[in-house]
Amino acid sequence: MSATAKVSAELAAKIERLDALLDSIGARHEQVKFASSLAAEDMLLTHAILSRGVKIGIFSLNTGRLHAETVGMIDRVRERYGYEIEQYHPQQDAVDEYVTQHGLNAFYESIDLRKRCCEIRKVEPLNRALAQVSAWVTGQRREQSVTRAELHEEEQDAARNIAKYNPLADWTESDVWAYLEAFDVPVNPLHARGYPSIGCEPCTRAIRPGEDSRAGRWWWESRDTKECGLHISTIPVVVSSAGVSA
Repeated sequence: MSATAKVSAELAAKIERLDALLDSIGARHEQVKFASSLAAEDMLLTHAILSRGVKIGIFSLNTGRLHAETVGMIDRVRERYGYEIEQYHPQQDAVDEYVTQHGLNAFYESIDLRKRCCEIRKVEPLNRALAQVSAWVTGQRREQSVTRAELHEEEQDAARNIAKYNPLADWTESDVWAYLEAFDVPVNPLHARGYPSIGCEPCTRAIRPGEDSRAGRWWWESRDTKECGLHISTIPVVVSSAGVSA
């Protein structure tokens, strides 16, 4: 029995659309990369890309503050798919300056200091990773948080002047886990310990019953500030029968 035979007809249709979209992205862009957090959604996309040989490079941001379990997923991808995920690290001098001026865990003190830490450890490395590409792919979903409720499948990243794709925008959490189970995709062991959304270790906790999937991210802040700066300044792309336009 094939993996797709193990899922519902509705999810099978989503998988077919996902595969077609990834193929289209790989064909439309000479240089395109997928930014993987190594969490559930991104492992789904990793499998969809690598198992089918789609021409989309995969990288991850190694912030220096990740859980050991997250870093360990690099090895699991290598073992399963024979692929080495490219890692981008923060500039050490910027990290040292932040720690010297504010302290190692100053991000707990204010939103500005937290965002500055994210800028150093995540945004600047992301900008380097995307410097030579014409498009990038993410594992974001609308269901994840209020800050992503208006997420579009195709967008224009205005800040970087490149295309941006969110192929799982309309997928539910149950869709994601049904796919992972059907295709026996390796997953971060932290998910089984109550971490549906995984970021840096000091900024992520397990969620409580009834909380939304991103409640454990920057839990000391309000719901509408819970982004790190990676996903900003995007313009929806309208898809019509005549083609794609911003």
